[in-house]
Amino acid sequence: MKKIGIIGGSGLEKLNIFNNATEKIVKTEYGNPSSSIFCGEIFGKEVFILSRHGRNHEFPPTQVNNRANLMALKQLGCTHIIASTACGSLREEIGRGDFVILDQFIDFTRHRPVTFFEKFENENLAHTPMADPFDETIRNLIIQIAKELELKHHPKGTVITIEGPRFSTRAESHMFRSWGADVINMSTAPEAILANELKIPYAAIALSTDYDCWKTDENPVTWDDILAVFNKNVANVTKLLLQVIAEI
Repeated sequence: MKKIGIIGGSGLEKLNIFNNATEKIVKTEYGNPSSSIFCGEIFGKEVFILSRHGRNHEFPPTQVNNRANLMALKQLGCTHIIASTACGSLREEIGRGDFVILDQFIDFTRHRPVTFFEKFENENLAHTPMADPFDETIRNLIIQIAKELELKHHPKGTVITIEGPRFSTRAESHMFRSWGADVINMSTAPEAILANELKIPYAAIALSTDYDCWKTDENPVTWDDILAVFNKNVANVTKLLLQVIAEI
């Protein structure tokens, strides 16, 4: 049976996408994951939902134990991981409520453990290839289903992951645009890196909630703005995830 891990961010962890859910508490050598993990079966697949920031959103981005989160899904036998994330748009054409099916990342974090390989053993140098960090099979499936559901989406995009929890300055926002980033968040890069090290196919669905602060004809983003857009689109996130799970 295929086992699918879903890592949810701002609000997705509250979705009830299966009946008769059970709850597992998983411990790892890297500590405890951000939350207990909801488990259930959907379309003949075992599905596990992990709340990235904790059930009550108690963990700021830098304090999320990404290694424990990914290792917990590995220990549960996950064969695929799909993440959802709210993001800020760095491009005029990526509007609020648009989905971006990420294909590249820039890691601009500075204070997080982003590898399982803290030492090399038995001549295993463990330099993990990262040229294409998001699984193409899952990405193509998400794109296909987004088209079928007639959701406004962008079939590729580069996310820059910043440390947070603060938002960018205008100077930083313009710099990130000049680097070729399309969207910005505080979560994706560590997860993608660690999933690749564990050799678990990983893909991320980003929901654009705001225009960061580069766009001077709009007010700078607030957390309330982000939640309002995410909550407005939660039904679309759910539909997309359920169809993707059905087809994996």
